[in-house]
Amino acid sequence: MKIPARFAPILFGALLSLIMTGVVSAFVLMVTQGVHPGFLALWLKSCAMTWPVAFPTVTLVAPLVRKVVAATTA
Repeated sequence: MKIPARFAPILFGALLSLIMTGVVSAFVLMVTQGVHPGFLALWLKSCAMTWPVAFPTVTLVAPLVRKVVAATTA
């Protein structure tokens, strides 16, 4: 089953923000606390808390970033 193309910007924002939230929160947790037995649970909690901020931010900022990149590249 495919998602209609009109939802592409929302899907893009959801996937990009989910990936970035996961990578960045894992990195920050490893640097600040190291990998320990409760790491996975803490990482999932961190992702769950930050993704609701990241998703709308990426979705709203992406069109502006695309315009800036288009205006500054050949």
